[in-house]
Amino acid sequence: MYLAAAGAISARLFHHQGPQHKLAALFAVIALVAHLYLLTTTIFLQPGQDMSMTNVASLIAWLISVSMTLASFSLSSALLLPMVYGFSALVIVLQWTLPAHHIMYLQMKPALISHITIALMAYGCLMIAFLYALQLSYINYRLKHRQASLLHSSLPPLMRVEAVLFKLLLIGTILLTLSLLSGFFFLDNMLAKSQAHKTVLSCMAWLIYVAVLIGHYRYGWRGKRVVASTIVGAILLTLAYFGSRFVKEVILGRF
Repeated sequence: MYLAAAGAISARLFHHQGPQHKLAALFAVIALVAHLYLLTTTIFLQPGQDMSMTNVASLIAWLISVSMTLASFSLSSALLLPMVYGFSALVIVLQWTLPAHHIMYLQMKPALISHITIALMAYGCLMIAFLYALQLSYINYRLKHRQASLLHSSLPPLMRVEAVLFKLLLIGTILLTLSLLSGFFFLDNMLAKSQAHKTVLSCMAWLIYVAVLIGHYRYGWRGKRVVASTIVGAILLTLAYFGSRFVKEVILGRF
């Protein structure tokens, strides 16, 4: 269903009437409901919760897909939705082909639940900001090369995309700040050898996002500098969230 939704958008992306939004939305809603059911059956076990890397990635993919689908009703996201839906489909395939398990007992640790929830929200928000940064760069490229007419029906206004990008960066950075503070406050192993790289990479990403926001609101930064910084921050945050877990749970766990 995710692939069908992506196909319904991509097939008429260059058409003068634009993509088939109603058909794509139907496929997307079916995919999101089925994906939610899959998450409830793979994560919520008795006893405990399976917070493996593939399950967490699937949860984040679902959150991003829901957010982008809802956002598409107010701001055209035809350039981004095929990537979002395609990524969600890929993650679901990885859940089947690369099974991994990491059982936790979150019901016994309410502080840990808060930290994980805020961290997932921060990551999801900043990954959506990353997607908007890519869209902003693409629209700007088309406009500079006088090729905007090729995707005229699917291109949202440049300034509106930029405004949404900075709102997402602001919200995501606030959530990331709360995530780091809650981690230092509630967890004892944030600077332990097994967790230090995650903390350092997350802090580096946080510094980049803070610098971008200060640079924009105080010095008027925009364009390539903002896009490049957002991409670097997203890469650092992804390495912090999934880097070591991929090696431990997927590579070492499989071979």
